[in-house]
Amino acid sequence: MSSVTAHDYAWIRSSALFRHTLETGYTLTLVRGVAPSRVLRVMEAEPQGMCTGADALIERQDELLDAADYWDESFLAGAFTVWGEGGDWTLVLHIGDGGMGMRSRFLEALSAGGRAVVHSSNGGKPMHFFQWYEDGDLRTTFEWPTVRDGSTPDALNPVMREVGFAWSDDEGQTSDNEGETGERVDTKAAVFALAERLTGVRVTETLLQEAEYQLGHVPEEPAEEWTGIVIDITDAHGERFYREVTRDEVEGGMARARAEATGPIVIRGPSSPAP
Repeated sequence: MSSVTAHDYAWIRSSALFRHTLETGYTLTLVRGVAPSRVLRVMEAEPQGMCTGADALIERQDELLDAADYWDESFLAGAFTVWGEGGDWTLVLHIGDGGMGMRSRFLEALSAGGRAVVHSSNGGKPMHFFQWYEDGDLRTTFEWPTVRDGSTPDALNPVMREVGFAWSDDEGQTSDNEGETGERVDTKAAVFALAERLTGVRVTETLLQEAEYQLGHVPEEPAEEWTGIVIDITDAHGERFYREVTRDEVEGGMARARAEATGPIVIRGPSSPAP
């Protein structure tokens, strides 16, 4: 396993490319043993040709947005082969439009019989995520490194300490400031280093800027059919209002509102009978 630490990724703070990814959002995914074309097929992406370099990938993403009549959650993914631990890996990069492009069902399929590692930012907010999948199983995931989830949330703790994360007690939970590490550390650089520990892939600005990306347009996820809504409100005095409303009730109310809006306007005088 690589001995990389957060210090090896100090370059991200002086990188114009990385500054752009944090402002607009990004998702960087590494998948072991699956070719780029296969990765894009699993992502249900429509082929969009090739481009060279991350700057060109950003331009193509911007063109996609400019051509759309409305905002949706589709995105452009760029994929290429890179050498890592155990052989070939595919690096998938999505930049812009809020990031967060790699969906869980893709990762479950792509990691079947192998491994997938993802880190991302939604840009501006900010929200930063890390995910490690092994053989279709989400092993460890976190937004804050001290608040982890997954089937084995603590499996990476020793490695996380080695790359630069540090906590105030042995269990990895801070006592006073949950969500913050015990020492000052560039957590994003540490996440890059953690991803390299799990993949053997060293990500550099040169790598991203010189790569030949296979492009694919990943469509928006279809909306789930809904059957109703729940209203659950508690006011400042602790009084709670709870009601479940079925879809038939919602659509019936909307139909009545439309009928009333298009009906004749009746103006009644003081002597008019009550309606």
